[in-house]
Amino acid sequence: MDELLNILKDLKPGVDFENEKNLIDDRILDSLDVMNLIVELNDEFDIEITPLDILPENFQSVETIYQLITRLQEDN
Repeated sequence: MDELLNILKDLKPGVDFENEKNLIDDRILDSLDVMNLIVELNDEFDIEITPLDILPENFQSVETIYQLITRLQEDN
């Protein structure tokens, strides 16, 4: 989880990712941010986020992103 938070904070400094629950709905992360995040997550966690995984609900909060990472790691 710490690695994820560091990636997010590097991507968007100043956002309180620990408490923010609507990263997509509140437009804190835009489509370019999500694409950059996916590249970082794929590299850092040795996963492959596919187009089928790129759904707003998977990127709403640090918790939902972490759940996505965990699920993809288990699927490997």
